Amino acid sequence: MFDLTDKITYVTGAASGIGRAITQCFADAGAIVYAADVNETEGRAFVGSLNQAGKTAHFVPLDVTDRERCEAVARDVLEKEKRLDVLVNNAGVGGVGKLLETTAEELLRQWQVNLLGPFHLTRTFLPAMLQRGAGSIINMASIGGVVAVRDRATYCITKFAVVGLTKSVALDYADRGVRVNCICPGRVYTEFVKERLAEYPDPEKAYQEMSATQAVGRMGEPEEIAAAALYLAADESRFVTGATFMIDGGWSAGK
Repeated sequence: MFDLTDKITYVTGAASGIGRAITQCFADAGAIVYAADVNETEGRAFVGSLNQAGKTAHFVPLDVTDRERCEAVARDVLEKEKRLDVLVNNAGVGGVGKLLETTAEELLRQWQVNLLGPFHLTRTFLPAMLQRGAGSIINMASIGGVVAVRDRATYCITKFAVVGLTKSVALDYADRGVRVNCICPGRVYTEFVKERLAEYPDPEKAYQEMSATQAVGRMGEPEEIAAAALYLAADESRFVTGATFMIDGGWSAGK
């Protein structure tokens, strides 16, 4: 089950964290992976290691906030491969703060990456998927896109929007063979989270508090999120669209 042999896949934010784990998972499952990231040094090194291990992967330098660049790389992939089977909109940024502690500029920064990135890439790849009558789009939302999280005002605003994007596109194209779903992780111990922890006055205390948020008492691992992406990418999930997958260690179950 969950065989991705020869599927053409595209993952953003692929150089680190959850995106890296998804890229590795897809490559291990036999997919041809286009790994996109704004960090060229780490991205190229990672893709090089995949190729050395016998996997088929290509690095794509990409800032997802650049609409013209998104359109250009999509054209390149479609011209070379003639199709895209799976798009994973994983690239994202975050920040700490209540509404009165953040600025419109900070909201715009997160909005451009977290929402406009998936918006641009979905718009560029969707027509080719519709033409074939097949495709899976996976957006990376968050537990903060389903329930509010303290001190994450702007982040929650953008991730709630990602859930809305997912459901609206899924509904609009459900009868044309394209599935759109999102994954809503709880806190996952990645470099991204380590950077957020460093913003607190007491990082160790913040780490313990973040771990305790999940009912299971720990943060998730990137590979645990990648497993959900693998399911949504595979043909076994062909009856699933418009879904929000809560991979959150029991956070959303309640207090």
